[in-house]
Amino acid sequence: MPSVRSGGRAGRRMKSDINVVPYIDVMLVLLVIFMVTAPLITPGLINLPSVGQASDVPVKPLEVQISQNGDIALRMREPGANPENIGRSELVSQVRARITADTPVVIAADGKVPYESVVKVMDELRTNGVTRLGLLVDQQSSTGAAAAAAGQPQPQRSAPAAPKR
Repeated sequence: MPSVRSGGRAGRRMKSDINVVPYIDVMLVLLVIFMVTAPLITPGLINLPSVGQASDVPVKPLEVQISQNGDIALRMREPGANPENIGRSELVSQVRARITADTPVVIAADGKVPYESVVKVMDELRTNGVTRLGLLVDQQSSTGAAAAAAGQPQPQRSAPAAPKR
């Protein structure tokens, strides 16, 4: 006996999914068009303003020199400038009279001055409004020069070892 289906339309259902294949095709075509035309687009030219010579003259720092016996001297770090000895009590007033807001102040202390004396001078200047403050040091490029200055033998440098094979 042949089987008969009942309800003629029950076996056939409506498709409710959206077919996205045509949209993907269109997007790929647009992608190819953009890839071909992108190198052909020239960026607009921008006329940047030109700058003449720089008018900023580097600011010479004020140097506070502390000698081995504790004397303080001020000098501008310029060729031919001579240090002027001042007392500790007039340090702040003299420094503030000689600097502007952007003038750096560097402290150059003798190597035998105790570091706490240098820190006291730095603290005194900083608490009285000197913001650009630094230390001036004598940089020695090698440990051999520092050892020779201290009277110690210089370290021996050995030749680099050959790589193992």
